[in-house]
Parts: sequence; C-alpha cells; structure tokens
Amino acid sequence: MDNLRFVLFVFFVFLTYSLWQAWQLDYGPKPAIQQAQDAGGQAGQPGGTSSPSAAPSVSQASPAADEGLKQAQRITVYTDVLRVEVDTAGGDIRVVDLQGYPVDKNAPDKPVRLLSDQPQDLFISQSGLLAEGEAGPTHLSQWRAEAAEYRLADGQDTLRVPLTWTNDQGVKVVKTYVLHKGSYLIEMEQQVSNQSSGVWKGRQYTQLQRVRPIKKAGSAFSTSSADRAYIGGVLHTHEEKYEKIDFDDMAEQNLNRKSQEGWVAMIQHYFMAAWLPQAGEELTFYTKALPQEHFIIGAFSQQAEIAPGSERTFTSRLFAGPKLQRVLEGIAPGLELTVDYGALTVIAKPIFWLLEKFHAFFGNWGWAVIFVTITIKALFYRLSAASYRSMANMRKLQPKLQLLKEQHGADKQKFNMAMMDLYRKEKVNPLGGCLPILVQIPVFISLYWVLVESVELRQAPFALWLNDLSSMDPYFVLPIVMGISMFIQQKLNPPPNDPIQAKVMQFFPLMFTFFFAFFPSGLVLYWVVNNVLSILQQWRITRLIEKAA
Repeated sequence: MDNLRFVLFVFFVFLTYSLWQAWQLDYGPKPAIQQAQDAGGQAGQPGGTSSPSAAPSVSQASPAADEGLKQAQRITVYTDVLRVEVDTAGGDIRVVDLQGYPVDKNAPDKPVRLLSDQPQDLFISQSGLLAEGEAGPTHLSQWRAEAAEYRLADGQDTLRVPLTWTNDQGVKVVKTYVLHKGSYLIEMEQQVSNQSSGVWKGRQYTQLQRVRPIKKAGSAFSTSSADRAYIGGVLHTHEEKYEKIDFDDMAEQNLNRKSQEGWVAMIQHYFMAAWLPQAGEELTFYTKALPQEHFIIGAFSQQAEIAPGSERTFTSRLFAGPKLQRVLEGIAPGLELTVDYGALTVIAKPIFWLLEKFHAFFGNWGWAVIFVTITIKALFYRLSAASYRSMANMRKLQPKLQLLKEQHGADKQKFNMAMMDLYRKEKVNPLGGCLPILVQIPVFISLYWVLVESVELRQAPFALWLNDLSSMDPYFVLPIVMGISMFIQQKLNPPPNDPIQAKVMQFFPLMFTFFFAFFPSGLVLYWVVNNVLSILQQWRITRLIEKAA
C-alpha cells in the first residue's frame, strides 16, 4: 500500500508541475509584441471595397471589409472608471481604458487598454444601421459631434455623448452613447427620424472586431498569456447557454444563428467586451472571418419600418470592463459564465463565495485565503484525524515491519503476505494515509483557478512584501516556508518500506519548493497554512497514540 501513497505523491508532483507550466504561460516574461503586417490598408483593417446593404445575409450584415479604419475627429469621454475614445468616422468606440486597473502595480498611472485600434492588437466596437440604399449610417459613415471632450462632473451620475448623421433624403440619425458613474456598461441609442417621402426600412447591427493575438513559439518561460488563456468569441442564447467560438471556428465557418435573446462577447484574461442587444425580438448572431486574421462577432435585429414623419429608437448595451462576477450577474443572464474556472467550477464557485465573505469581513484577500484554508481544514477535520491516526499506527508498526523484512529477506511475496496479516491483526488501514492527498487535490486545483481567473484578486495585497496575491512571491519566502513545512510533515509520516521510494520522497519538499516559487503567492499562502494546521493536528494525534501505547 506504500506504492499507492507513492503513486499519489508522484501524481500530485505531476499535477503541480502542470499547473506551474500553465502559470508560466500566463505570467512568464512577456515577449516583444510582433507587429502585424499592414498590407496597404490603414490602421488595423484589411483591404477591400465591400459596403453594407439592407440585405439580411450575414456577410452583408457585418460590413467590415472596408478600405481601412479611417480617422476623423476623436471624441474623448471620461468617467470615474472609463476613458473612452469615439471616432466620428464610423461613430465607433475605438479605445477603452479601464481607469482603476493599472497594467502594472508599479505603474498605477498606466491603465489597462481593453479596446484599441492599434494594428498589432486591434480590438474595437462597431455599430450602425443597415438600410435600403444609403438611408442608414454604418460604421463607415461620417458623423458630426457637438464637442471634442465629455467629462462626468462631480455629482453627475449620467453622461450623454451624441453623434448626428443626415442624408439628402431627409433621414436623420442621432447615435447617443450613455455612460454612468461607476459603471462599465455603455448604453447606445440610435434614434431614426424619417422626414423623407418614403418608408424607411432598416435594422440595427452591433459587432466586435478583433485581430487574432500573435503567438510566439518558445518555452514556458517566454510565452505570453495569449498562448494559454482563452481569447476569443463567446455566444450566449436562450438555446445555447454559453458557447465559446474561437478564431479557428470563425475561420472555418461563418456563424448565422437566430434567437429571441442573447449576447456576444470577445473575452480575455480578467477582462471582456460584450454587446447586449435589446431582448424581446428575434436577433441574428453572426461571425465573419476577414483577411489578415481579423474576426468579427456580432448581432443584428429584425428589419423595422418607419413611416414618413415618424421616428424610432434602436437600443443596445456595450459592456467593456473587468469580469467582476457580482456585477456581471446583474447585467445579463449568463454573463458571469465568462469567468471560467474549468472542470471543477462546482468546487471553485463555493470557494470564491467563501473568499468574498471573508474579504467583506476582513477587508483583505490574504486574510480571506487564510480563513478559507481554516474553514476547509475544519470541514475535513474528522477525515484528516482518521487519516493521521492511521499513519500514526503505521509509524508504530515500523519496528515490526522491519523485523518481517529481515525474516523474509528478498522474498517480496512472503513479505507482502506477512505485512497484510500484520495490518489485519493490528487493525490498521494502510490506505488511510492517502486520504489527505486525495481530498486536497480538487481543492488545490479549484483554488488555483480562483486565484488566477478572478479579477477581484488581481493585484490584491496582503501584508509586508506580499503586495499581489495573484503573482509569485518576489522574495520566495513563502515557497521556502512551504518547503520546510512539507519536510516537517513528511517526518511525521511513516517512511515507505521500499528504500528507493524513501529516497525519492526525500526530494519532494525540494521539488515542491521549486514549483511553488513561481505560483501565485495566494496559492502558496493556502498551502503553508494548510501544512501548518496539518502538522499541528498530526503531531497532537501522534502524541496521544504514543501515550496510549
């Protein structure tokens, strides 16, 4: 049975190594960004001359293969949490900076740029109206703005940014972006006033365009986070609750799907942008692959008719911000699913919920991790106690096992039979010592994903030198303490009967110290606290059994 315990330890080492590699992919040194080749077009847009029309086909409903991202007047919008740039060429949102989320904690004045129209990392929001003839503005049209800058003033809760488009037939469209204090949700209104002599027929479309992130081959130490973290499209409808549509899927086939409600998004690590069309009418969701690795995901509404002298307002909402789970839950059904904890979500979600509760009480994510560890340890106290009693009894049997080994020499079959007889006689379960490992593996994996996927813990400080629980310990103090605690815990366990296994096991604390040196410090903090509690519990049980003997 020592073999089983040894196999579990080896499996745990392999698991730790795999997670360590994944961590390096996300947080290893970043390579220089390779510049995208611009084949004669302007910033970030492939060539071509296709323009939108009123036909409801997917290709025409996503008018993206234009003659380049033209720039006209830039309108800059400031709220307490967002800095947004809108271009009058297209009326699109070209830039979104997240004011409260610095790229690096050491450079607090440089916010994360979620949307950008730079060619190498193009990610923009587009919208418009598809109408017969030229009776509707698209993201290729020229808009007029009333001001070059808008700021949310002190005491102001709402900020409106209007753009105007007109044609020679008497159709006027006012596109208004509405931003709110403390919110990453941008409402969009497109008011169509038909003063022409004919019926206006058209539909609204909203879409996100993004270039595929460029991967760079290399080792785990030199690969960017884009090489592992999912970056791509997501579709959520009433029929398909949450569906990832990656760039390969888009390149292989254009999506054309109808539903009464839903949303589309482009997501990445920690942050996302999503168009949330107005529910209650049939929507068509689509994707489109463009030249030069540009991809579109979007939605368009049913065709509407506006009589002469009448008007109608089309609405939609754009979310551009961090994947804060409580915020996402209140915006649209299923939006919180963009926080992906993997196969063990059923365990990870309660862990995150518990972390939130302790954080609300202590105001510190580090203390939240510590008390989550204590809570988990308390939940499994009886199971751990039974396991440690089994190991203590196994340790007490070591002299008798050594005597059996000397009696049977190299005859392993007789030795194993005698060993099992001894276990039965002493009423010792050799599998009992494996339970702590089995129990900790899913919790360990779940907590790992909670720490690396929850933006709530991004750059979260604890104390002293630990100013970011989502990144590695800069001075390797916690990994070393963890290695020492693991060494002490190992000494409390009965050694394997196989001398080769015993020697291999001696190197485990060193290997774990190396792996954990590159893990998020919050995860190492959990493991240190867990080890210390385990040592205290095991030491107490061992002392009680030794006294009873």
